[in-house]
Amino acid sequence: MAVLDKEKIRNELLEKRSTMRKADVEAMSSSIVEAVMSLEQWDRAEEVLLYWPIRNEVDVRPLLADAWGSGKKLFMPCCRRDEPGIMDFGVVRAEADLSSGAFGIKEPCRTRCEFPDAVSPELIIVPGVGFDRKGFRIGFGGGYYDRFLARPQREEFLSVGVCYDFQLIEGIPVEPWDKNVQLVCTDKELIWQK
Repeated sequence: MAVLDKEKIRNELLEKRSTMRKADVEAMSSSIVEAVMSLEQWDRAEEVLLYWPIRNEVDVRPLLADAWGSGKKLFMPCCRRDEPGIMDFGVVRAEADLSSGAFGIKEPCRTRCEFPDAVSPELIIVPGVGFDRKGFRIGFGGGYYDRFLARPQREEFLSVGVCYDFQLIEGIPVEPWDKNVQLVCTDKELIWQK
């Protein structure tokens, strides 16, 4: 039952996101990026994990630019073509290090980027189709970020889910393997987990 509910929520939110005007994506994304950059954890982090936005996701590219400009070590996910649900993480030093990968998403080029065995950034920005106030998320259903968040992390690690205010919903059905983020950042508020 929960899976069907999740699928229904996912489809409704994706439909709404797909109809967003470019100006709204830019304005709302800008508010979210400013909120993330105002976090002391962003300022302090030496290693961060970010994603490349697609299909009207929160545009975090200004965070990529800030990370590169401030000398942070920037990791980005790279999906394994032959192992669904598994991501590797490459060190990206510039946009030129990215190439089109799985699902048409820009990701670290396997021939140009370093892929360390151990990746443990202090801050990870997590995209989602929807989040609830407890930090649980609905993604595309592959479990990629749940697997990453389930791994042992640094003590000072902070996971930040980013979404537009309309993607914040009550009562996402939670499965035993679902992992929540510590902070949900929308264009209107920051929701910390206690």
